[in-house]
Formats: sequence, structure tokens, C-alpha cells
Amino acid sequence: MPKTDLILLHAPSVYDFRKRTILYGPTSDQVPSSPLFELYPIGIASIAEYLERAGYRVRIVNLAVRMLRSDKFDAEKFISKLEATAFGIDLHWMVHCHGSIEVARIVKKHHPDTKIMFGGLSSSYFHRELMNYTEIDYVVRGDTTEEPVKRLMDCIVKKADPADVPNVTWRDKSGAIHENPLSHAPTNLDNVFISHYDNIIRSVIRYRDLASYLPFKRWLKYPITAVLTCRGCTQNCVICGASQAAFRKCFKRDQPAYRTPEAVVRDVVNIERFSKGPIFILGDLQQPGEDYTYKLLDLLDKHRPKNQIIMELFNPAPKKLLQRMGQVCPGFCLEMSPESHDPELRKSCGRNFGDADFESTVQWALEAGCSRMDIFYMLGIPKQDRKSFMATVDYCAHLWDRFNDKRLLLFTAPISPFLDPGSLAFDYPDSFGYRLLCKTVEEHRQALIKPSWKYHLNYETRWLPRDDIVNTAYDAEEAMNRLKEKHGIIPKGQADATAKRLFLGREMLELIDDIVFSGDDGRLAELKPTVDAVNMSLAGGKTELELPTALLTLRPLSTIRSLLTRR
Repeated sequence: MPKTDLILLHAPSVYDFRKRTILYGPTSDQVPSSPLFELYPIGIASIAEYLERAGYRVRIVNLAVRMLRSDKFDAEKFISKLEATAFGIDLHWMVHCHGSIEVARIVKKHHPDTKIMFGGLSSSYFHRELMNYTEIDYVVRGDTTEEPVKRLMDCIVKKADPADVPNVTWRDKSGAIHENPLSHAPTNLDNVFISHYDNIIRSVIRYRDLASYLPFKRWLKYPITAVLTCRGCTQNCVICGASQAAFRKCFKRDQPAYRTPEAVVRDVVNIERFSKGPIFILGDLQQPGEDYTYKLLDLLDKHRPKNQIIMELFNPAPKKLLQRMGQVCPGFCLEMSPESHDPELRKSCGRNFGDADFESTVQWALEAGCSRMDIFYMLGIPKQDRKSFMATVDYCAHLWDRFNDKRLLLFTAPISPFLDPGSLAFDYPDSFGYRLLCKTVEEHRQALIKPSWKYHLNYETRWLPRDDIVNTAYDAEEAMNRLKEKHGIIPKGQADATAKRLFLGREMLELIDDIVFSGDDGRLAELKPTVDAVNMSLAGGKTELELPTALLTLRPLSTIRSLLTRR
């Protein structure tokens, strides 16, 4: 096995999930990963490739996937046998705060002299508090940390203090904490995401370890990939920890930094060499302005994408743009999150557009040949009560009645498990009608290991107490399930399976509430088999989100041939 300089570890949301009885509820229904959130941030791949170009050997190990794929996989034993100059652990999304810190403790237990660095959006937000955990030696802050991580590795190799490395919070030999200036927020992204997918494939071959690089458990069956267009955002959504306000406050980024259209298309071309699966171009192409948007589409047009392309909209789009998307990417998919059917509530959440513009966008997208359009509505936004959210369900029925088109997919979900740290709502809860139930890293860690998702929620609102959020979420999901059956979006068998999952989920929730109230934790173990079955059931939103894919979705031989010819 080749020498490794940096090993990047991705933890499950709860490290000892195999032992605990935890009902996760609908927390991950709208993402490809399981409730353990095994999907690692795309930035990990970029950091690995950037350091490889600088001469370092970097390995990615998705512990969460390894633990999910096999009950026999002993994560601690595996970690004990790893050898590296340093370990990096992501805490990008707050949902990993339990698993990430537990993994850091295990690394330090078996490798006490090896340095550990944390990074990611949540790490950046809580960098001072994270240094209270003595297992963590460094926190690298910011949204573009490839160069700071490289410079930090230079210091670790030389056994020097990182006093001049930007964005780093660190502990010296005496135990004193230092906070270097957050000065690295590049507006030019030309030197990142150069060949990160090729680098992953090379690393799989080098370490003979495909399982550790899988983005999520079911990826081999559904190999969706992502292409990043920017770092930063133009939108100020109140509930988002990656909003314009959050980037400005936490990452010193006033405006988004965009990758060039050429770089975005290069990623599409590279992905097509090894996969036939769908490609998700992340970020509304309208953000950088018309010139950028149409240049990217023109370049895609010249290439003629072989894979299905997914794009997203933050706001309604003009007819000509949607028509151009249809010309360039036949059978393209769109995603959009209006948050609420009510324009007043939408505005209070930071999404300021009317129903007429929204419905016109839906109509034009379908007319342009969009093969499916996914629309997401959120429970737990400002000014929203139970009546309002159930009215959103009624509005979904209106949309299906109006368009009468099975390509239109509508989803409802609660903001869960956490309101994003760094969001306007988290930082200024009183201003937006929230009451925070967890504020610190440790409070969030303890919430995650409680026995149901109701107790994971780190917020309630002036209009919806925590119990009402949970009950309304189930009521809405049950109503949406039957609406989808009625309109032919899903077959009866699938609707019945989803209804069974929801019924069992509510039943387990009530039993867990009784156990929590009585204090008899011993009864939790009896529920674990049923709770685990509900957690890992694919009935419901998760499978509905997946696009049809070819039986053979990967291109292993062409991938190897391509790598050999480009060495």
C-alpha cells in the first residue's frame, strides 16, 4: 500500500448508529443518502485532487458507507490500521457533529501523535467551540480551503506552527488557541476542481478500495454525480446556512465565485467517460447573468451531453432560457424549491416571486421537453402554521389538476433535523419567529442520539411547536402520498408501501414518546428491528426522486482506457 500523507474521513451522522435505537423520520427523504447522511461533500474530492497536484498522497475513506454496506466492518479496527501524516474530518453539515467528533476521538486514541484537522461550513461556523475538543488540532475555515489545507500540510510535514496559514484556527504545543485571519476567499476558481473525478478513479485503483470512495450506499445502482458551478450564493433564504448573508458573515465572501463555463462542461465530459448516470449541475445558471448562462449552454450544445442533465432554479425563469435548456439537453430535469404556496410566506423566507411567474415557469419547462420537474415545499418556515402547510398540499393538488402531467413531481418535507447554523433564522431567531432548542455543538451532538427525530429538531417556531411540526409533517406526507396515487404519479402498490412506512413511523414515534416519558430506556432495544426497517425503507420520496437509469450505468473499461491515455 503506498504511503499516504492525508486521509480524509467521512463519518456517519451518528457514529454508533448500529447500537442505538433512533427513529430518523423524514430527515433524509429528499436526498440520495440514507438517514446516516453518508454522502460526503464534493469539496473533499477537490481538496484531495489539489493536494495530489502539489505532490501529496491523499486518500478518501467514506466510513459511513463502509459501515452501512457491511455489519462486519469494524470502523475502529480499520482506523487503527491506517497510517498517515495527518487526518482530515469533515463537519460540513451539522448533522455530522456526533459522528465526526467520535471518529476524531478514535483516530486520536490509536494515533495520538498524528494531527487532525476539521473543515466544512459547520466547522467554520463553530471553529472556536470545536477547539474545546482536544482531539481536534486544527479547524480550516472558509468555503474554498484547498490552498489553506495544502499550506497546513506543509507545516505539519515540517513540524512547524501554522502561524502564517490563512483561515486556520489551531492549538500550539502549550495548549493555547490561535485564530489566524480569515483572508483566503478567492474569487477565481480556475485552480480547483481540475480533474477531481479522474483523481478519485486513480485513487480507487491505487488503494484497491472502491467502497471507501462511494458517495452513498446505493450509488452503484444509482450513480448520480454533481458538477459545481460556484462557491457562494446570490440568494438570502432565511433558513439556509449557505445563503448570501451566511457566506458574507462566516466565509468573507460578498459575492459568489463562479467556475468558468468551460470548466463546468469539462466536468460533464469527464463524468461521461465513466458513468451513464444523471449529472446534476448545482446552482441556478441564472445567478452569474445572461452572458454566462447562454455561453455555458452553447458549450454544452457543442458537446451534446450523453447523460441526462439535472439543473436547478432558485427563481422563475424566462421562456427562452427553458427552451434553450430543452434544445441543448433533451430530456433535462429541473429542481425548484418555492418553500411555500403562499407568496407572503415565500417572501418572509427570502423567496420573492408570485404564483403566476412560478406556474408559467412550470408550463414553459414542460413545453420545452423537461422530462421531470421536482418541486419542494418546506415545513417550518416563518409565519407558517399547520393550516398554511396543509393549504400547500391543496395547492399541490391544484398544480396536478392544472397541468395533468406525470412529469411534475411535488414533495413536502420538514426542515430537519436542524435549522442551519449560520442561517439568518439561526443567528437571529427572535426576528424570524424561531426558538432555538440547541445552540452549541455539544447540544446538537446530544440531540442527535436521542431516540426519535422529534427530539433532534433544534428549533420550533412561534406558529408551530415541535410536536405540531412532527404531526403536520406526517399528515402532509400521508395526504401527498394519496394525491400522487390519485393523479397517477405513483402506482397503488408503491402508495400502499409508503402508507405502511408512514403508519409504522408514527406508531414507533408514539411508543418512543411513551418510553421517554416513562424513563424506561430498556424498552428501546425491543423496537430497534422495526425502527431500523422504517429508517432504511426506500418507500416514499427517496425512490420517487430517482431518475430511470440504464441497466449498465458505469463504464469501467472506457474509464481505465481513458486514464491510461491521459497519463
